[in-house]
Amino acid sequence: MAGEKPGLGKAISMEELAKVDYTVLPNGYGLPEGSGNAENGAVVYAQNCLACHGEDGTDGLNDRLVGGLGSLTTDKPVKTVGSYWPYATTLFDYVRRAMPYQAPGSLTNNQVYAVTAYILFLNGIVEEDAQLNAQTLPNVKMPNRDNVVWDYQPE
Repeated sequence: MAGEKPGLGKAISMEELAKVDYTVLPNGYGLPEGSGNAENGAVVYAQNCLACHGEDGTDGLNDRLVGGLGSLTTDKPVKTVGSYWPYATTLFDYVRRAMPYQAPGSLTNNQVYAVTAYILFLNGIVEEDAQLNAQTLPNVKMPNRDNVVWDYQPE
């Protein structure tokens, strides 16, 4: 047995690798082509997200997506997309990589832009008709953006 490989995993094809081998930065670098708005995102959400996150993103079995604004400095902070996440591009990247839970990476770029717009709309961050794409998404100012410390240096 010494020297034998354990036989775990499988070889990945270049096509499979391309689906996960990308980086999306806060400034939008790495965002793909495509677009979507909250109206279209409501349909994507109902089909892929509602079962885990609830009808309005606040009452599902899994993490809340909506609400909590102003709660981070309280005794019971509510960390949601709207209250905690500093960049809208991070939401897009997370949804694209990891959602829906039962089929991560299965949404098209247009669907990811649309459901991102819908979640941001539910949080009051963008208007329902806002068209999100690689140019507009990085310009979305998240409520907690200015409260994130990127260069912490102990005193």
